Amino acid sequence: MVREFENKNEWAIVLGGSSGLGIASAKKLAAHGMNLCLVYRSLKTDIADLEKTFSAIALTNNIQLIHFNSDIVKVEKRDAVLAALKKKLGTAGKVKILLHSIAKGNLKPMHGTETPGLQNDDFHLTIENMGISLYDWTKNIFEQNIFAKDARVLSFTSEGNKKAWKNYAAVSAAKVVLESISRNIALEFASEGIRANCIEAGVTDTASLRMIPGSDVLKAHSIKRNPFQRLTTPEDVANVVYLMAKEEAKWINGAIIPVNGGEHLS
Repeated sequence: MVREFENKNEWAIVLGGSSGLGIASAKKLAAHGMNLCLVYRSLKTDIADLEKTFSAIALTNNIQLIHFNSDIVKVEKRDAVLAALKKKLGTAGKVKILLHSIAKGNLKPMHGTETPGLQNDDFHLTIENMGISLYDWTKNIFEQNIFAKDARVLSFTSEGNKKAWKNYAAVSAAKVVLESISRNIALEFASEGIRANCIEAGVTDTASLRMIPGSDVLKAHSIKRNPFQRLTTPEDVANVVYLMAKEEAKWINGAIIPVNGGEHLS
């Protein structure tokens, strides 16, 4: 295996790096020598197991890894993470990748009597976490002057950004915001060497997907639609995160990239 990021003191910040697409992407980047700063929210009871997982990733791949169980939208928490990372970087280290893999939002119906319906505040919380936070982190990392000269800002969107799914209204709105912010980062930070792209992952069997009411029906329908007759896996998506980090991908900017085996074709 070529470890093109090895011994370069380059880092990936993964927001939502403890599960799903985030941890799969972290493992893939680590395998190619990328150091990791993982930010996530987990219960205290899960921390011990996560620490074992993170230690194994660092040891197996001979990389540096730091992690923070922290709220990504609180300014003071973000500042604390970046201060700790900047200290770890020293004078030579740089952030090559910012990967946004946040899945904190409300999955509620717009109306009905069985469960509480979607409220205005639900939209605000979801859009703040799953959309606007991409800009906040990009801007703060840039202001700290720790981005690499050829940095990549990547984020995960879904087909639900343009199709109506029940209970998905707040997340759908957040994904539209995320894509819009990503495009403007691509435009306005290009002069600083920063590229920004969204990966539109196919339906993937993750904990986040299973939280969507009716996810089993969605999975079955997606398998039928997919030319390869299977769901997208976290590893499929992680492979493209790795590809987007490579030198050869530097001319891809401002794109929404489907990673779904052709699921979007029908």
